[in-house]
Amino acid sequence: MIFETHAHFDDEAFDNDRDDLLSSMVSSGIGTIVNATSSKRTVEASIELTRKYPFIYTTIGVHPSDCDEMTEAELKWLEEMCSYDKAVAVGEIGLDYHYDEPSKDIQKKWFEAQIELARRVHFPMIIHSRDAAKDTLDIMKSLNAGDIGGDIHCFSYSVETAREYLNMGFYIGVGGVITFKNGRKLREVVEYAPIEQIVLETDSPYLAPEPYRGKRNSSLNLPLIAQKIAEIKNMSAEDVISITEKNARKLYHM
Repeated sequence: MIFETHAHFDDEAFDNDRDDLLSSMVSSGIGTIVNATSSKRTVEASIELTRKYPFIYTTIGVHPSDCDEMTEAELKWLEEMCSYDKAVAVGEIGLDYHYDEPSKDIQKKWFEAQIELARRVHFPMIIHSRDAAKDTLDIMKSLNAGDIGGDIHCFSYSVETAREYLNMGFYIGVGGVITFKNGRKLREVVEYAPIEQIVLETDSPYLAPEPYRGKRNSSLNLPLIAQKIAEIKNMSAEDVISITEKNARKLYHM
């Protein structure tokens, strides 16, 4: 069964057909979904999904783009939520310099705080990093993030950067970008990375693979991603699915 390591099924893009869509997952070969969170509101919504669907699990964390109003009280609340029995990771956390706000200093502060949260609760981390390659890696190295482990979600950097994370023991999250015409960098990373350190993701409802690029994404598109990885790695899609499921279970301590 396919293991979806990163989706956002609490997103409003699914408001009209969420139940029908999620009810079709297991019969379509999607055995496990980890719903990633980005704010207190999405943590609460994600937990509700896990209560309704046995195959859905949740992360606990605040996205860098949503950390401008984060407080110590909210950090404490996040730590309490990590005790929920279907919580499996701290995330998605990290740095996003694509826009000017929140400031880099604020993002760094709460990224570091949530790394330490993951260390305290013994959870892996789901790392978001966009246009912030050096600062993300520098922070993670300085805090010995390799001792905690996790997944670099929606990996978008070079083979050289991937090597650093792989050597730290992190997994590389591969989604729909692998199918894009301009996805050459990610294809090079997938070619380089051991299959034992790759996991499948969609980031639904975003980043739908070809031929659905620009449309709403869902975990039902994961076979397209597995097939592309299989072509690059010269192996069967069935083996990609089997190995990445084992990887995901190891990543999330499941």
